[in-house]
Amino acid sequence: MRTRKFLASAAMAALMFGASSAWAENVVTMATGQIFRSIDPAKVTDYTDYMGVVNLYDGLTSVEPDGSIVPELAESWEVSPDAKEVTYKLRADAKFSDGSPVEASDVVYSVERLLKINQGPATMLAGVLTPGSVTAVDAKTVKFTLAKNFAPFLAVVPAIFILNEEAVKPHLGDDDGQAWLATNAAGAGPFTLKLFDRGAAMTVVRNKDYYKGFPENPIDEVRWVVQADESSVRSMAASGELTMTGPFQSPDTYQALEGMGYKVESHQTTSTLYLKLNSKIAPTDDVHIRKAIALATDYATIREVIFPGNKLTTPLPDTFKQFHADDIPEPKFDLEAAKAEVAKSKYAGQPIPITLGYLTGIKYQEEISLLMQSNLEQIGFTVKQEANPWNRVTELATKVETTPAASQIFFSATYPSPDSMFYSQYHSKANGTWASMEWIADPEVDRLIDEARGAGDTTRQIELYKELQHKLVDMQSDVFLLTQVSKHALNKCLQGLSIIPMRSFGYDFSRYSWKCD
Repeated sequence: MRTRKFLASAAMAALMFGASSAWAENVVTMATGQIFRSIDPAKVTDYTDYMGVVNLYDGLTSVEPDGSIVPELAESWEVSPDAKEVTYKLRADAKFSDGSPVEASDVVYSVERLLKINQGPATMLAGVLTPGSVTAVDAKTVKFTLAKNFAPFLAVVPAIFILNEEAVKPHLGDDDGQAWLATNAAGAGPFTLKLFDRGAAMTVVRNKDYYKGFPENPIDEVRWVVQADESSVRSMAASGELTMTGPFQSPDTYQALEGMGYKVESHQTTSTLYLKLNSKIAPTDDVHIRKAIALATDYATIREVIFPGNKLTTPLPDTFKQFHADDIPEPKFDLEAAKAEVAKSKYAGQPIPITLGYLTGIKYQEEISLLMQSNLEQIGFTVKQEANPWNRVTELATKVETTPAASQIFFSATYPSPDSMFYSQYHSKANGTWASMEWIADPEVDRLIDEARGAGDTTRQIELYKELQHKLVDMQSDVFLLTQVSKHALNKCLQGLSIIPMRSFGYDFSRYSWKCD
């Protein structure tokens, strides 16, 4: 079989954007800006982790672009009148990539392992599922018994990816198979793992026996290349190697790729860019300092010039329309007001050292950080810039004393519910991850999150989430920089990109196809 070759020379432009369907394989090469930290379904947390896992594994259900929950391994489900039991019926034809059937015992095993390891998606289910909560009724029926009412439960289930228990068993070791699953896959997803180099690349190939099938002209192979340097991304495009970028390129790069013949697609998202403020170390342990930093932020330049996006007024993007606190005003850039806040702080009248953290090699983050430095130094701060690769950022975030005072972090909905934006970032039980670098441990914040999670009435949820937003804005948990307008540069023949309000589910390449007009 021959593989599609994407050449950038003028002589081959017709092949690049008008290749005949007679070619045997459709290969996508995507540049991603950060490493794949894990492909173990029990440990995934971020953008690239989920990008890999959604192609290698399936869950009981999945999510559509409109946020609706749809069947996947399960063909149907029933919820008990008290909403504390949910019973799923598995598809008769559901099978793992090795051809063995997906059974209820695999679901039980996957959830028990998830709860035991207690990382990644387990944080969403804290206090909701406990060991023994999931039982096999028969080979194709599985029942979840919730320890307490949890309104977003059905929305969380797609993040529970199902493992092939028999495939993992020989590799359990003394860590429940974590070492093996770090570099191997045992799922029912549409692709199988061909190559995995954690810091550099991952390649998956289409499972032609996938039980759900594929669209016409499906993608046969996906190659992810970890490439944060934008000049290298442009070189990949110029050589014809690149099929698709990630969503974090600078405007200049998108413009350059468009000039090379790539299409650029824009989509509204639930992804939000924060300057996360560590509330437990100097100087951001003082609310007046946090407010000063927010007032010293030039939002218009960031959103309109450096990294185009929409306004963000609270921790919750306004795509969650009915839950959003619309009465909270848009943050403003006002250096005089920022100086007044500094004067109210316990650090007034002295030099104020502060560390600004951002991701190594990400051009727009460096530009935002330099803009912040320029503004903060005008109001009495002494700024240290600290660029780190993603794996180092996640390591620093595990301890309050190593988490920088301010860190640029993108966060997006892990599942289609406001709870996904609040629990992982602001509940005290979620502290110690890259998502919770604020280190908030506030009983009232915990209470509001917990009560909203258990509220079965949508009207009451709306009240609680709006109150929570006011609380977090009042304490200036973060600087709310923007809501991302997701942009990707793509080969004109690649079809199927859509934004799904659940982490990286939009990069499930079984939804894509190759069609040249």
